[in-house]
Amino acid sequence: MARHTFPTDLLETQTAWYITYRALAEAAPTTGAAAYRRRLLALSVQIAAHPYWDTPAGTPAARIALKDTASALAQR
Repeated sequence: MARHTFPTDLLETQTAWYITYRALAEAAPTTGAAAYRRRLLALSVQIAAHPYWDTPAGTPAARIALKDTASALAQR
């Protein structure tokens, strides 16, 4: 299994995506969820447009590894 080293900003952004997603899922129906959805969209754009994906290391396997790593960090 390849070990990936991600840029700090990319890992932090993906972790923030999971934290925001969880906050949206746990939000009460009476609260405004639109702000969470807007934040998720902005974070998704930042992740997808990150320059890391234009390097040889930016493989599909790296995308999965980033999600796994960030998800584990968001659980803490």
